[in-house]
Amino acid sequence: MKIGVLGLQGAVREHVRSIMASGAEAYVIKWPEELKEMDGLIIPGGESTTMRKLIDKYGFMPELKKFAEAGKPMFGTCAGLILLAKRVVGYNEPHIGVMDVTVERNSFGRQKESFETELDINGVTENFAAVFIRAPHIVEAGENVEILAKHEGRIVAAREGQFLGCSFHPELTEDHSITAYFVRMVAEAKEKALV
Repeated sequence: MKIGVLGLQGAVREHVRSIMASGAEAYVIKWPEELKEMDGLIIPGGESTTMRKLIDKYGFMPELKKFAEAGKPMFGTCAGLILLAKRVVGYNEPHIGVMDVTVERNSFGRQKESFETELDINGVTENFAAVFIRAPHIVEAGENVEILAKHEGRIVAAREGQFLGCSFHPELTEDHSITAYFVRMVAEAKEKALV
């Protein structure tokens, strides 16, 4: 199983390490054509506006949309969640726009208000040490979206079919359970595609 990490910005190396710790092959994706070889993709945190500029500069958007249409799993963390969302508060247009959620940017404050908290993630793990850095949160989720975790009443992790998103940075801990959950999603999608 080949899982790519979009290598434009963010904690790319940490995601690669987490994928490998979860038993899958990890690849840093620098060019759109490299997506064709991948079974799943992680879109890391970073700064969503900067990431969008780089996605446009290197011509990634058509390939990212094709990847989603092909039924391949995508996991967005922090800025990656903003890129996957169909709606972003204060913006007329989404970015990739494939996950039926409305997301608000920087809803937990600026960099200096970053924090760590323990979360129970439904069907995944308990007492996960979640690192929030200028994190967004999910304001609204469509009816087919499964809410996986909340923090102080705000949705911070969710899944809709092949799409997984979270507000925090799972790659910045030694607990690989969320990445392992995504790896299982990729394995299931690959099996389905073979049937």
